[in-house]
Amino acid sequence: MPQETSQPAFVLIRPQMGENIGAAARAMWNFGLDRMRITAPRDGWPNQKAVAMASGAGRLLDEAIMCETTAEAVADCTYVYATTARPRELTKPVFTPAHAMKDAAQRIANGEKIAVLFGPERSGMENDDIAKANAIISVPVNPDFASLNLGQCVLLTAYEWRQATVETTPATVSMEGEWASQAEMEALATHYEDRMTDAGFFYPEHKAPSMKINLRNLWSRMPLTRADVQMLHGVMRQMVRWKERGPDDR
Repeated sequence: MPQETSQPAFVLIRPQMGENIGAAARAMWNFGLDRMRITAPRDGWPNQKAVAMASGAGRLLDEAIMCETTAEAVADCTYVYATTARPRELTKPVFTPAHAMKDAAQRIANGEKIAVLFGPERSGMENDDIAKANAIISVPVNPDFASLNLGQCVLLTAYEWRQATVETTPATVSMEGEWASQAEMEALATHYEDRMTDAGFFYPEHKAPSMKINLRNLWSRMPLTRADVQMLHGVMRQMVRWKERGPDDR
């Protein structure tokens, strides 16, 4: 069996439907995982329904390692996680998916070989399968509806692997153009103040300074682009032009 140490192997234990195997392959490849092992698929192998569902991730199915038993599938591994939502009598460490994948990443960095077991869709893994694992991954799902589809469980775990191993930016802004500079924001604020003064907005006069400060504070809270600033200048210019026209010209 290949000695892969850069990522965990995802092991599908006795999967029942080809579509779910394909969905699992697609979920793995979405997050950069391509080490799939399959034990005793119910509908045989190869499976055209799996290929159709995998879409662009068909390579994972072509390279998937077929095994007769769970023991064979994890024989070369030093640490194994079993995904299960059901309470068991077996005493083992229990991880959330996020914690498990952080732990797996650290173990792999230390040279260990890791596998994650996923049970059959209808009944989940048997205790004999879980007994071969060193730890359990338990997803904090709704206790009144704890069953996860095989593809969903693989997707969730693969996502947490990606989060644990690839640096991502928590929040970004998708934008075109450039942010407005302080000078451009100052010119916009002055433009509005001048025109609003002409319109008699700042009344009564003794409140005008605080009203202008509030207006400046409003502008400072707005993350405007240069295009936004130009548009707001245009809005004010057009309003002034409209006001200056006679009723017959409007």
